[in-house]
Amino acid sequence: MIVEHLSLVDFRNYATAELALHSGPNVLVGRNGQGKTNLAEAVVFLATLGSHRVSSDAPMVRDGQEYAIIRARLSHGERKVLVEVQLNRQGSNKARINGSPSKANELPRYAHVVLFAPEDLQIVRGDPSARRRFADQLLIQRTPRMAAVLGDYDRVLKQRNALLKSARARGIRGEGLSTLDVWDDKLVALGSEIITARQRLAADLQQPVADAYAAIAGEDHRPQLEWALSVSGGDPEEDVSEPTDADGPAPYDKVGETRLIAEMFRASLAAKRSSELDRGLTLTGPHRDDLVLRVRDLPVKGYASHGESWSVALALRLASAELLRSESPAGDPVLILDDVFAELDADRRQRLASLTAAYEQVVVTAAVEEDIPAVLHAHVVRISAGTISDERTPGQTEGPSAEETGEDD
Repeated sequence: MIVEHLSLVDFRNYATAELALHSGPNVLVGRNGQGKTNLAEAVVFLATLGSHRVSSDAPMVRDGQEYAIIRARLSHGERKVLVEVQLNRQGSNKARINGSPSKANELPRYAHVVLFAPEDLQIVRGDPSARRRFADQLLIQRTPRMAAVLGDYDRVLKQRNALLKSARARGIRGEGLSTLDVWDDKLVALGSEIITARQRLAADLQQPVADAYAAIAGEDHRPQLEWALSVSGGDPEEDVSEPTDADGPAPYDKVGETRLIAEMFRASLAAKRSSELDRGLTLTGPHRDDLVLRVRDLPVKGYASHGESWSVALALRLASAELLRSESPAGDPVLILDDVFAELDADRRQRLASLTAAYEQVVVTAAVEEDIPAVLHAHVVRISAGTISDERTPGQTEGPSAEETGEDD
């Protein structure tokens, strides 16, 4: 897949922006705060329906405006697809595919992107929510229908939490909670599907992560991934100590089937109902699970060095790209390396560059042009205060035509 052209309206610091991209490496250069990462963020949103920088859509809408528009012309071999999303401050986002109205969660079927960014270090060192977000965004790209499942789970979770808070405030217990059983059924059905998909993902990533880690670090530290499930007893969201085999990471081959997970989930809800009523909060489910990462048989978080942590973070992204590359009929995902070279030592820069250069399209952003290894230093675009200066021959920067966008002249 290739992003041929990106158009923005009222997105971040851009009132309007037009960016044409080549196959192969593309370099966006500009001082910090000029808007180069905003361009990367827009492309990533089309593929993941989220941002790697903020948890809600509103901050991506330019100050004083009610909505922003991201439009991209994609090339899948000989096929061209125009995708567009309108990000609204209030209400649901709207999407178009080839000019026809569509659901926003259809966009990841067409846009496949893997982002490398400084924030990736939080995947391995941060809270469980960062690891869940990494897994879920990859799930959406791997299986686009999971966007709807994850969205439905979040809505059910909010409704159930609201009911728990109301019951706590009113002192309702026992038979007065029959409504809660209805929400439990929905939570279990959706949550079990998410847990199963996440565990399958971890299993499929295991070997690619090990291979990528060895290529980046130059050493075999036996990286491992496994989920610590709240439905199996503990609470990975709150447990300070490492979970044991009894209440922690559950191997995919043992609890990977949705039916068995559903039984565990339902039993966990029953066991924790009293605590949930006391706290007004749902205490079990995929929203409280954690992806446990290890190297040298030790948890990365708290034990790995800075270099090892970066190697794990990069390996997760490279493994994601390899997984999408192997499964997608659309070809390679677009790789976006957003200000990541400034964070790496010279050896890791060269290793990462050599591992990514062969992808069909790579977009690199950097504040210092000299940070970019020569193998990726190709087509250069300069960004200054939201102004895009394209170093190419005139006539190659035109955006989509009115016919493509479905708009009148």
